Amino acid sequence: MANHKSALKRIRSNESKTLRNKYQHKTTRTAVRKLRAATDAKEATEQLKVVSAMLDKLARKNVIHKNKAANIKSSLTKLVNGLAA
Repeated sequence: MANHKSALKRIRSNESKTLRNKYQHKTTRTAVRKLRAATDAKEATEQLKVVSAMLDKLARKNVIHKNKAANIKSSLTKLVNGLAA
């Protein structure tokens, strides 16, 4: 167990940050699944903007790797463009 005040505070802050990161990551994954299931092109285009922003934010906060975010955004963009065609 930690003996220093700063170490105890670090443990508390890490727990709260972990919970926040898990929530944001799970919310983003759910949004990605919802977008992949979409069939309406107009609705999917609107959702793509929101999901892209969520992925960018996760990558910026180092919750996911920036290349993973780019790969997911690329595949979703292809999917939405396929719906529009």
